[in-house]
Amino acid sequence: MAKHLDGRLLATRYEASLRASIAQHLATAGYPPGLAVVRIGEDPASGVYVRKKAQACGRVGIRSRITHHPATASQQEVLESIRQLNADPSCDGILVQLPIPAHLDARQLLLAVDPAKDVDGLHPLNLGRLMRGEPGLRSCTPAGIMALLAQGCIALEGIRALVIGRSILVGQPMGIMLQQANATVTMAHSRTRDLAHQCRQAELLVVAAGKPGLVRADWVRPGVVVVDVGIHRVPPRQQGERATLCGDVYFAAVEPLASHITPVPGGVGPMTVAMLLWNTVQAWQQRCGGVVRTVLVPLLPH
Repeated sequence: MAKHLDGRLLATRYEASLRASIAQHLATAGYPPGLAVVRIGEDPASGVYVRKKAQACGRVGIRSRITHHPATASQQEVLESIRQLNADPSCDGILVQLPIPAHLDARQLLLAVDPAKDVDGLHPLNLGRLMRGEPGLRSCTPAGIMALLAQGCIALEGIRALVIGRSILVGQPMGIMLQQANATVTMAHSRTRDLAHQCRQAELLVVAAGKPGLVRADWVRPGVVVVDVGIHRVPPRQQGERATLCGDVYFAAVEPLASHITPVPGGVGPMTVAMLLWNTVQAWQQRCGGVVRTVLVPLLPH
């Protein structure tokens, strides 16, 4: 039976560290860290995620606010909100909640965010810093996965890793972070031939395909480390039952073969939020002239 990489437990430790650091340095900084979320439209999942982020901010002492635009908002209206937040000294981090309505240009909106406040790590400047191995704000989900792997004492040097999915949000930065940890990385996607064969070669699988139950038992080798980024709502089979959640990995079949695996829910998701908080506090630290020192367990590599 695989050992579970418990994101909820590790996120709790990160929150405790952040809460202590904020409390210790609040008087010196003069104001608490501030996180602003720009939400456009009424996507139900986005609403849930935004509420969870606000609750997490409250637990550690980050002041959160939500700028909520209707689905009909224009590009210029949203850009003006971002510009105001860029200029707001009480705002240390800005997050544009994705997805956004189809008529808006997500790339332009993300480019408009001040790189020093880009707590999602998606601005080209921060992605470039990641590519070069320089300090900077990191993409939250890959950074959270790296923390989970470190907590699980997974030795990455020389390991054969397969990342399924090449999005700018997860797959691309994940591949870079694993390479920087000296893993040998293969990137797979919807055009990859014989994906099952590629999976069987991997000692570490990071699955961010967006397809429920994609990876099955006959796709993995015994002892594999499995990180499941996907999360999908499964409707109830009959009246009276509740909807359930599943990932991109067929958990019940793969778990007995794996050495380590992330559960869904409770694996990657909580660490994504934890790293958003961590990025916000890091941005706060920089804006305070570096007088704040935040120590997390385990420390993330830079």
